[in-house]
Amino acid sequence: ERAASSLGLTGWVKNLRDERVEILCEGKEAALKEFLEKLNNIFKEYIRDYDIEWSEATGEFGEFDIRF
Repeated sequence: ERAASSLGLTGWVKNLRDERVEILCEGKEAALKEFLEKLNNIFKEYIRDYDIEWSEATGEFGEFDIRF
């Protein structure tokens, strides 16, 4: 949450029941790429694989939240 917010990203992160993590975030492309790099550096021991889907921002998020 802090890493995303510090880069000006908005959206959310949540843990799924099958132990995966889902993240939806919006922001400038450079900030999104930096966020992915930070996640890979911080959680490299835990990340086995990831899928990235790029799309146009909707602007529906005002901040970056943790969802439960």
